[in-house]
Amino acid sequence: MKKLLTALPAVLLCLGLCACSGSQDTGGETAYTVGICQLVQHEALDAATQGFQDALVESLGEGAVEFDLQNAQNDSNTCSVIINSFVSNGVDLILANATPALQAAVAGTGEIPILCTSVTEYGAALDIENFDGTVGGNISGTSDLTSLDQQAAMIREWFPEAETVGMLYCSSEANSLYQVEVVWAELEALGYTCLDFPFVDSTDLGAVCMAASEACDVIFVPTDNTVAANAGIIDNICRPAKVPVMGGDNGICAGCGVAALPINYYELGRITGGMAARILTGEADISTMPIEYTTAVKTYNPEICEALGLAVPEGYTPVVIAE
Repeated sequence: MKKLLTALPAVLLCLGLCACSGSQDTGGETAYTVGICQLVQHEALDAATQGFQDALVESLGEGAVEFDLQNAQNDSNTCSVIINSFVSNGVDLILANATPALQAAVAGTGEIPILCTSVTEYGAALDIENFDGTVGGNISGTSDLTSLDQQAAMIREWFPEAETVGMLYCSSEANSLYQVEVVWAELEALGYTCLDFPFVDSTDLGAVCMAASEACDVIFVPTDNTVAANAGIIDNICRPAKVPVMGGDNGICAGCGVAALPINYYELGRITGGMAARILTGEADISTMPIEYTTAVKTYNPEICEALGLAVPEGYTPVVIAE
């Protein structure tokens, strides 16, 4: 009975997802059905999903595409349930938004085209050695990777007198670990001492962040979905402690960061939507489509900078904080 009750929520979710069908009939014309698996709800991933939908509808026309949008609530097992439902329903294309959604999609189907967005480094996410920019098979997409050496240089630009930098990240996100490893090496080359502060999930984020704020002069946070969804926890600890946080994306910068080198996730989603349109209409072969990127802009958080008494270097744009 205990096992039955434990499994029941996942079964109900799967049944609910299976209520959607594959390609739909819209007034005599066949609509494409696109399943969207988004790892968790936060500003960056929401923007990427919206950009994807907007661009695809603009390319194919109103009524030509049906979206089945599902949110996994930051649970990789739920990603697998969602992907399996898409496969059972025979969707025409899957959008995997964030790395755990990508990994679930790859495990779920080798036939349905899979486009991914908000994935930092595909080689790290899919354990591909010597990744050359094209995944191949039924997988392609866009990356939110920005210059990691430039992010390390930004820490030097803002905090030249600092000695220790704490690396705060979710240990279950492969792309977070990849970013930390690269930035760590860059910071050590610049003379900083780096300390490791991985956390498992949101339940231990506060305790780990508290330890980092007590031990470090600066905290670096990569583009990390768990952090982005819980930036308030970090801000409530670090701002009163006068410990600056350098973040990986706009949402993190807006929520808890001093500055960041973010991309525009809505535009990243639009690029992915354009790729989807070409795949669905047969104009492009997904197996030969390289991963695409967008540009990044230096941003800063005026409120946090003022609270910490920090002067803003030249070349930074105020972050847009959603109301």
